[in-house]
Amino acid sequence: MGNVVIVGGGAAGMMAAVAAAGSGHLVRIYEKNEKLGKKIYITGKGRCNVTNACETEELFAGMVSNPKFLYSGFYGFTSQDMMRFLEENGCPVKVERGNRVFPVSDKSSDVIRAITGQLSRLGVEICLGQEVSGLMARDGQIQGVGLKKGERKVPADAVIVASGGLSYPATGSTGDGYEFARSVGHKVTELSPALTPLEVREQTLVQDLQGLSLKNVRVQIWDGKKLRYEAFGEMLFTHFGVSGPVILSASSYVAKELKKREMVLTVDLKPALDLEQLDSRILRDFEGMKQKMFKNALGLLLPSKLIPVIVGQSEIPPEKPVHAITRKERRQLAERIKDFRLTLTGLRGYREAIITQGGVSVKEINPKTMESKLIRGLYFAGEVLDLDGVTGGYNLQIAWSTGYLAGRSV
Repeated sequence: MGNVVIVGGGAAGMMAAVAAAGSGHLVRIYEKNEKLGKKIYITGKGRCNVTNACETEELFAGMVSNPKFLYSGFYGFTSQDMMRFLEENGCPVKVERGNRVFPVSDKSSDVIRAITGQLSRLGVEICLGQEVSGLMARDGQIQGVGLKKGERKVPADAVIVASGGLSYPATGSTGDGYEFARSVGHKVTELSPALTPLEVREQTLVQDLQGLSLKNVRVQIWDGKKLRYEAFGEMLFTHFGVSGPVILSASSYVAKELKKREMVLTVDLKPALDLEQLDSRILRDFEGMKQKMFKNALGLLLPSKLIPVIVGQSEIPPEKPVHAITRKERRQLAERIKDFRLTLTGLRGYREAIITQGGVSVKEINPKTMESKLIRGLYFAGEVLDLDGVTGGYNLQIAWSTGYLAGRSV
């Protein structure tokens, strides 16, 4: 039986505590907030997208950074295991579109209650409002942690750092874990906000479109002539640029390059139709509106907020009667609908980012145990590591799986 200290009471820290206490260890969680799971409360707009119910091998396709590192973690504690854990602890779950898993109640607080209930049954000691100041290590072996309050030292046989990243700093994610890792010789890779909205240069245009949500569109992000990202789904216009599921996921793939240079976002507003089919569709719409002005003839084809923007980009005079529009002009219109463009200038910051990309280099962590290769008895789990995935419950599953593996390996 060992004395285990866990730094951080978020998703990874709580699951590490469940696994370590379940293996018979004396476990203590130090959490600087006034409650556990503060970031879980706000995930999925407060509903908490706990995981993704896809097959375990499909989880890897949802990973952006270092998917192979997660092999032992994902197979050791699968998304099905997480769903079973919640059900057994009084939080029934449901599966929605895209295999996203939510509590039946749509309340993130029920997820936290299920986990904290199990922590209580296992006798885990929870120390709230207690901020860890640093790690204590000697001769390549962890000795414990220091606390800020009263400059106390807490001895430990093992320490699991699960302190999160830099995203949503209001929840206490202020990057402490990166400093702890560096202090004992670990490398931290380049950090960046990820799963975050994107800013565009065409400010007036997006402000006119603010609040408009587009479903079933295809987006592509181009870095010069190189296609960096492509996806099909839902996006949203905001007062500064673009957001929504496909954009948030895109941000993880382009974050590092977008910090250095602008890129181009292209949106195919009618991906189910090729150019010829779209031209036929436009012609059919126009047949019934021959006397109307062009600007008033697109109501069946496009959302009303988008019509003046596409009319402007089509270079067809807005007042032109529909019967006078040429085949060439109609083609121009179809091309604009299939290739609506915006210039991406950057990422929103950590305050709006769901996760942090980058972190403690996984090259220095044993993937089978989550133990440091540099310091015996020191483990890392969750967002503090250089691991991240797309939206849809994948990032929380990283936290559950790596936390569980670290706790079980102690």
